[in-house]
Amino acid sequence: LVGALIGAFSGGFFSDRYGRKFTLFITSFLFIVGTFFLSFADGISMLIVGRFFSGLAIGIASVIVPLYISEMSPAEYRGGLVSLNQLAITIGILISLIIDYSFADDAQWRKMFGMSFIPAIAYFFGLIFIPETPSFLASKGKQKKALKILEKIHRRKTFDEVVDEPRRHEADKTSSWGYLFSKAMRPALIVGVGISILQQITGINIVFYYAPRIFQLAGFESASAAILASMGVGIVNVFITIIALWLIDLVGRRPLLIAGVIGMSVSLVLLGGVFLMKNEHLGLVAMIALMLYVAFFAFSLGPIAWLIISEIYPLGIRGRAMGFASFVNWSSNYIVSVTFLSLVHFFGPAGTFWLYAAIGVIGLWFIFKMVPETKGKTLEQIQNYWKKG
Repeated sequence: LVGALIGAFSGGFFSDRYGRKFTLFITSFLFIVGTFFLSFADGISMLIVGRFFSGLAIGIASVIVPLYISEMSPAEYRGGLVSLNQLAITIGILISLIIDYSFADDAQWRKMFGMSFIPAIAYFFGLIFIPETPSFLASKGKQKKALKILEKIHRRKTFDEVVDEPRRHEADKTSSWGYLFSKAMRPALIVGVGISILQQITGINIVFYYAPRIFQLAGFESASAAILASMGVGIVNVFITIIALWLIDLVGRRPLLIAGVIGMSVSLVLLGGVFLMKNEHLGLVAMIALMLYVAFFAFSLGPIAWLIISEIYPLGIRGRAMGFASFVNWSSNYIVSVTFLSLVHFFGPAGTFWLYAAIGVIGLWFIFKMVPETKGKTLEQIQNYWKKG
């Protein structure tokens, strides 16, 4: 997570300076290096180094992948296309759970980590075939290359829009860190940072990091049984995210966020309640509550948080702004992760999950108050929204 913090903060700067595609190549290299250290570790120090390199890669990728997709997508399909990133993450989580379950009985952790070489190498070679985004090329004065890529991918967005946007930002000097923190960008900054924090402090990664532990607390005795139960949560995550791809551009961002956060909070209240019950069905009820919680997250905060931060900032600072929002996201992730077991110790499982539910209620107020609807809006229309106050 510390590596992810550094990667998220630096990734946006590198992408604004050197390009989206080049920065993605950096992450592929870091993934391969991290997997090497993890698979061949001969002690705890080497294991930590591998985790750090993997975290760097994840942090950078969490910024650049939704940013890349957002800049390549027409407005009417941007929500679903950017959310493919979240779908890929959910599939990755499910695959990792299946692999962990396969090797759990013999505790073959080297093989668990070693399997990561397959996606890491595939990712590297896959990047060879993707182009740089037309928006970034135009911002660097490479209009001919931008036009060639636009023609190749058959974008509905016109070349004039792509070329004019960076010219406007160059004219009003909106390509600096100072502009990101200026009064003009303050509402967008608050929305991006707020939605990034909310995604984490409602406890989602606790479910994925500690799901086997939660199921053991709820009555699943063996590690393999707990991991198997976690796979059920992973399957729900993938299935509902697929539905979300269709809903985001049909229903809109705000309605899904509101419904999702309400459902997450109710599910957490239920999950906390089952830990106060003393009966043989505790594990089953806990699994149902966790699945409901993940389902509500999967069509709301899961994909929409990353989508919103990829579309609300102007081109000149888009990479930096996403990097800062992602840095805050990973910081929140880190804080929640390192405090979870301590909270369970002091408040018990029930009190801890009720605390996350209360945070969800506060987040609901934030969504009502601050988050605009961006469905069907071009990136330029969204910028005009902020300029009008």
